[in-house]
Amino acid sequence: MNSGDTAWVLASSALVLLMTVPALAFFYGGLVRRKNVLSLLMQCFIILCVISLQWILYGYSLTFGPDTGHGIIGGFDWVGLRGVGGQPNADYAATIPHSVFMIFQCMFAVITPALIVGAFAERIKFSAFLLFTILWATFVYDPLGHWVWGMGGWLKNLGALDFAGGIVVHTSSGISALVMALLIGKRIGYQQQPFRPHNLPFTVLGAALLWFGWFGFNAGSALAANELAANAFITTNTATAAAGLTWALIEWQQHGAPTILGAATGAVAGLVAITPACGFVNPMNAIFIGALVSVFCYIAIAKVKALFKYDDALDVFGVHGVGGMWGTIATGLFAEKAVNEAGGNGLFFGDVHQFLIQLLLIVVTAVFAGVMTWIIFKFVDALVGIRVEKNDEIIGLDLTQQSEAAYTVVE
Repeated sequence: MNSGDTAWVLASSALVLLMTVPALAFFYGGLVRRKNVLSLLMQCFIILCVISLQWILYGYSLTFGPDTGHGIIGGFDWVGLRGVGGQPNADYAATIPHSVFMIFQCMFAVITPALIVGAFAERIKFSAFLLFTILWATFVYDPLGHWVWGMGGWLKNLGALDFAGGIVVHTSSGISALVMALLIGKRIGYQQQPFRPHNLPFTVLGAALLWFGWFGFNAGSALAANELAANAFITTNTATAAAGLTWALIEWQQHGAPTILGAATGAVAGLVAITPACGFVNPMNAIFIGALVSVFCYIAIAKVKALFKYDDALDVFGVHGVGGMWGTIATGLFAEKAVNEAGGNGLFFGDVHQFLIQLLLIVVTAVFAGVMTWIIFKFVDALVGIRVEKNDEIIGLDLTQQSEAAYTVVE
């Protein structure tokens, strides 16, 4: 074992935890109306609690455990972390304890369902949210993670490239968010009254913390303190900077002024897009990936969402779904063995096969996540009811679901 690698992956695990709480919690919390801010903070916080336990009990075993056949799912060999201890598992990381790899991956499992909450913000029962989260993690994230990352996973065996979660984390959550937004319906008054962010400084703080934590997310996925981690760190920062600047320039051209919300949204889109590619592309190509993702995500939010009039409250599909899919395609375009010998060459480096595999990865993930989310929604809705009552939605979820208020008004 290597103590430097172990220290880096443990630190990266803490950085990825920070991405959910407080980073995503504040990013989302600032975007909703003040009567719903605590509900977003609570959902992100409880996901950290619930999925951490689910992962220890059986989630890790289903995702990374020995394949049960045909590359579909891991078995129950590592349930309750049986056999997951201080010695390395050479299949995943030869220089760090198996337990360190497990807890690093736990933080990925935590943030993925947390991303989805932005789609149904301000209108879901807490009980329904809790049940949906557990079921989605079990029946969507765990199998998909095994397909792409697990030893013997069928997509992994085909040669699919997803360095840090553009498919497993972002495309899956983005597609599921769109399905949830369509099924749960629009918020009361949507497109009839303004729905303005109640605290943009919260959102900017959250975006900055996401940027910070994302270095653990991406560079930590090298699973060692080495040159590959350095490349992932640099490409992550480069793409994010390009995306944040590009979004601001688009707004400036379209509306006459750049906004901090736009720059922050662009930066998050850049983080999403570079995630699958960061360990396979060089920094110059990361600029193209970051700049283009802002164009694609801006169109998805400003044009496509307006055209179809669906209420994805915090634009989870527009940022994470579209950004994750573009990043996966970009990996198939810009990947090169000169950066990572364990990867492949993309289309621009002579390998059309890798590009076609990346396209297959998107189609499979979109269909699987979409269908499974539809099934889980229908099941939870029949069992406990998904949406809050109309009066509860008008009052706000902070009071009706959490029985507390974020702000005290002094008379």
